[in-house]
Amino acid sequence: MANPVLPPLFNPKMQVVATPLSNGQHCYVVDDVLLEPERMVAWAAAQQAAFQPVGFSAYPGQFLLLPAELNAALESFFLAYMRPLFDARRLVRSHTRLSMVTLSPQALRPAQWLCHSDHFGLEPSQSIQASVLYLFKNEGLGGTGFYEPARPAEEMKALFDDAIKLSAADFATRYGLEPGYLQGSNPFFNRIGGVPARWNRMVFYDGTILHTSDIPSPQLLGGDPKRGRLTLNGFYTCRRNAV
Repeated sequence: MANPVLPPLFNPKMQVVATPLSNGQHCYVVDDVLLEPERMVAWAAAQQAAFQPVGFSAYPGQFLLLPAELNAALESFFLAYMRPLFDARRLVRSHTRLSMVTLSPQALRPAQWLCHSDHFGLEPSQSIQASVLYLFKNEGLGGTGFYEPARPAEEMKALFDDAIKLSAADFATRYGLEPGYLQGSNPFFNRIGGVPARWNRMVFYDGTILHTSDIPSPQLLGGDPKRGRLTLNGFYTCRRNAV
């Protein structure tokens, strides 16, 4: 039997809603964004064996790169609807992938206990935007939370550096943190907002904002695209607007 084909993508009747964060910034929520999201999930399920563990970032799970035509479609959507909402002029590059959070709390490395941003390697003249599309119906799998540092910059740098260098036991002892997914504010991060998961909901945000997946029920996680926390993630690097 042939694999399901990727569907025509975007719903022409979708609406973009600005969601304020407590630091004065916004993220943007697009509900019912795909015309046939079920076909996207079926396509992902047909490629389940091709998902690979993430080894290039702290993402706690698996990923699958997408065909060029899908990446191009997401680029076009971003340019048409989302770029004007950000400090973004010309698109420099983008990439997309399907992702699934799969790790149990006890399997997380210290860097995965924290939130993160997507701006590493970004030039001062560039901005980065990111998106996540929820392709699961069980809202208990969690949405996305946004954060800001709660400590001075030098202390935050030490925290992130040690999260990479130290063992889980040593990191927990030094910082008083326990293994697990970040769930709200703690001594190092203040939660500034979040977006609940909803089937066929897409969220766009400034990639320099600290963020992480909300995982309230990690026992629900798994590697089956039909049952797990399947998302479509996009990253869009742009030239900043002229001053």
